Amino acid sequence: MTKSRVILITGASSGLGHALAALYAAPNVTLLLTGRNAERLAAIEKLCRDKGAMVQTTAIPVTDRAAFEKQILDWDEKYRIDVVVANAGVSGGTSMDAGQTEAQLREIFDINLTGTFNTVNPLIPRFQARKNGHIVLMSSMAGFRGMPSAPAYSTSKVAVRAYGDALRPLLKKDGVTISTIFPGFIKTPMTDVNTFKMPFLMDAETAAAIIKRGIDSQKAAIAFPWQMHVICWILGVLPRCIGDRILSLAPQKPPR
Repeated sequence: MTKSRVILITGASSGLGHALAALYAAPNVTLLLTGRNAERLAAIEKLCRDKGAMVQTTAIPVTDRAAFEKQILDWDEKYRIDVVVANAGVSGGTSMDAGQTEAQLREIFDINLTGTFNTVNPLIPRFQARKNGHIVLMSSMAGFRGMPSAPAYSTSKVAVRAYGDALRPLLKKDGVTISTIFPGFIKTPMTDVNTFKMPFLMDAETAAAIIKRGIDSQKAAIAFPWQMHVICWILGVLPRCIGDRILSLAPQKPPR
């Protein structure tokens, strides 16, 4: 009998998390799904159950450290998690002088960075003890350097990228693998508010298929589309004066 694979996905009520959960849903798969919208979470739960998966859900926010940690550890005690996908995230508005408030900035960091810590850190000692486990972190193409068009969002994603880079060699000896995801523009509720042209825009289902292939092969970095990866990598290695000049001309996200 094939062992049931147990996958925890945060931010599963919409966007990439929703698409990834739907793609993984199958017999012999247990999905542990979290999301802020209980109604949408119930919808993805039904879809995944209809495809044969065993599903558990919670609407506990990733920012509620104590309650969220308890839920994760309870799930791990019962199901023994194999893969954790720290996907939950928000984008927010644009630069501070164009409408983003201090409260928004701190909310973005709380969800995107602290929420990532709250998701993966409780499982690290258990993965180490079992000498097995796969941690998947959601960064962004904006994670290659700070972006003036989205300072809080890009800084949070730079930090997620650095966390993945730090954990990968640290946990390798314990049999724990790390994958960091760097998507470009994906058509989700997060990008639907953008009024500027988004190059190489991709639908969530196509993006989820790329991510799943990368997770299943335990790739260290899952960056796509390749055109955006090349552009963002170059921006990250250019002399700062040149990179700053180019990015000062970039379109701005509307305030949330």
